[in-house]
Formats: sequence, structure tokens, C-alpha cells
Amino acid sequence: MSYIIGVVLFALGICVSVALHEAGHMVTAKAFGMKVRRYFVGFGPTVFSWRRGETEYGLKWIPLGGFCDIAGMTALDEVTPDEAPRAMWRFKTWKRTVVMSAGSVTHFILGFVVLYLMAVTMGLPNLAPATTEPVLAATSCARSTTTEAEAEAQDISCPPGALTPAKTAGLQVGDKVLSVGGKPVATWDAMLAAVQATSGPTAFQVLRDGKTLNLTVDVPKVKRWTSAGVKEVGMIGASAQPPALTTQYGPVAAVGATFSFTGTMFSETAQRLVEFPERIPAVVTAIFGGERDPNTPVSVVGASRIGGEAVERGIWVLFFFLLASLNFFIGVFNLLPLLPLDGGHIAVVWYERVRDWIRARRGKAAGGPVDYTKLSGITMVLVLIGGAVTLLTVTADIVNPIRLQ
Repeated sequence: MSYIIGVVLFALGICVSVALHEAGHMVTAKAFGMKVRRYFVGFGPTVFSWRRGETEYGLKWIPLGGFCDIAGMTALDEVTPDEAPRAMWRFKTWKRTVVMSAGSVTHFILGFVVLYLMAVTMGLPNLAPATTEPVLAATSCARSTTTEAEAEAQDISCPPGALTPAKTAGLQVGDKVLSVGGKPVATWDAMLAAVQATSGPTAFQVLRDGKTLNLTVDVPKVKRWTSAGVKEVGMIGASAQPPALTTQYGPVAAVGATFSFTGTMFSETAQRLVEFPERIPAVVTAIFGGERDPNTPVSVVGASRIGGEAVERGIWVLFFFLLASLNFFIGVFNLLPLLPLDGGHIAVVWYERVRDWIRARRGKAAGGPVDYTKLSGITMVLVLIGGAVTLLTVTADIVNPIRLQ
């Protein structure tokens, strides 16, 4: 039941995001004095609608988006005589740019708000956790190691339950090692390197409950696997505390942390967009029974399924992180200079502006509005490609979905 609730909540979150996207277009258009005819949430037959002023508002049966009908988005759009003076194409370039980019900006704001609320409540995910501090999580052997991979992280001669040099010397769980043999250490890796390079009675300075203690650990030499084979290194028999999965912030500190985290997400979103075409073959392979690469693109269906699994397992951090990520992705994707995306319309508007500036420099009159009918062929190709990609990802998310490990 919790899985179904998660899927519904995530899908609802996406619908709200898209509805607010269109609201961003509407609010900015009205602010500049453009004529907004209709604002509807959803597609298909109308459930109900009402008119307030000159705009009709309503809800349609298929909750997969929405639309904002602004009079005269292009010079080819039909407008009534009373609408003509307020047709969108007659407004200044910067105003049209603001209106057309307002949808994406809304997604960015939503993503930022979600991340900020996460930062002050459940914490932001540590995408690249800081280097582990030299804080002891255990001072006894949890298990023996039998493989080279395991031995890289543990001493191969430390059997389960053994009384380790660390425990014998009085080191305790929670102690933060400040120095080894008089050499300051700031990270677990630095401490590990210092321990492996020493042997015999060695001075350890640790921080415990706010107090600095000086202890002596008799460090033995043991055999350990390395990339070069087996060699003898120092060992005290302790393990590190794993880095926190999330970091929580206060209301003020969360602002800076959220801006920083948002910058990281923008960078990763741009990288995913660049890699998007090369990952499509893997989606096709997954449809026909191949293993699904977790890095392949997902549709709204796939994202909702992952959101449902996150709720089912109680991983709300992942649920809201996915919601914020999707908002950033939609916002950036929508700004690509391709028709019929908003970014394509913005590109046309600025093409007209630059073209007219060049013509003015040459003493020529401004050119007419771009004829969108000449771009219809390219637009149709892009729509077909987009539809095909959507169909592929939805099919893959149904027959071979990405699942949480």
C-alpha cells in the first residue's frame, strides 16, 4: 500500500510542478499586459472551468500537464481586433524572453524550495561525502578476511572477537584520533597510513568527550594484501565511522548549503543531457531483456515507480531528492533551443533581435517576424524524435524498470 501511495504522491508532485510551470507563463504575461485567454491544468475533456476577468481557468480529465494560452505568441497566430494591441509578439524582446523562460524558472524555484526544506528537516544528501574523520566506530575484529578485496580494508590476521591492540591500549568507540607517533592526522586515511608505517609502542593522542588523552598502543606488524602482493604493515584493529548519508542545517546555514547543492545539481543535469543520446541504445537493450543500466534515462512512469519504492522503504530523502532533480531536469531541458520547447521560441525571438540589429547597422529596416511555417518541418522531426524517446523510456520503465538496490 505504501508503494502505491508513493507512486501517486510522486506523480501528483510532477503534475503540480507542470501546472505551476504554466502558471509561471501566465503570471509574467499578465504582469506585462499580455492577453491570457486560458489557463488549464490537464488535457482532454474539461471537468469544470470558470472565467475571471478576461481569462478562463479550468481543470481537464487527463492530469498530465496543462497549458497557458497567450494571445499572439507568434505573428502567425490569429488574434481578434481587441487582442491585437496586446499580442505577445508585439512586446519587447526581453519581456517575451521573461515570459517564455518563466516556466523553467518556476521549476528551478520549486527544486530549490524542496532542497531547502530538506536541508532544515531531513538533511541534504552527501553526493560526494567528505573524507572520513579519524573517529573510531569499533575497536574489535568483526570478522576475519579471506579475500584480497576484504583484506584491503581489514587486517587478514584479525580473527572475530580478538582483543585488538586498540582495545588493549584503552581506545574506545567514538574516540577521535588527533595524532599518531606525534604526527597530526586529520582524516581516517591519514591515520591509517601513519599506523601502517609504524610498529611497537606508539603514542596516540585522542579526543574523547571534549578532553584530550594520550595513550600508548603497541602496534604489531601483520601481513596484509596490497596491489603489490603481501607485505607487513602496522595494525591496531579498529574501524572508521562511515560518513553521514545526509547533512542537516539550520535555517540560515541551509540557504548557502542549498545554493551550493543546487549548483552541483545543475552541473550534473547538464552532464546527463550531454550523455542522453548515447544512453538511448541501452534503453532499447533493456526493453528486449537486457540488464537495465541504472544510469539510463527514465520517464515519468519510471521516476514515479522509484518514488514509490523510496516511500515503501521509508527513504523520504530519496523521494524528495528525485522530485527536486526532476524539476531541475525539466527546467533545463525546456530551455534547449529546439522547437517546440520554450527554449526554441526564445531562440527565434533573439534571432529576430540580432538580425534586426545587424540590419540597422547596415541602414536597413527591421525584418518581419520569423515565418514559423518554414520551421514546421524541423519542429515535426523533433516532435517525432521526442515522442519516440518517450515511448522507449515508458516501455522500458514498464517491462524492465530501474529498481532500488
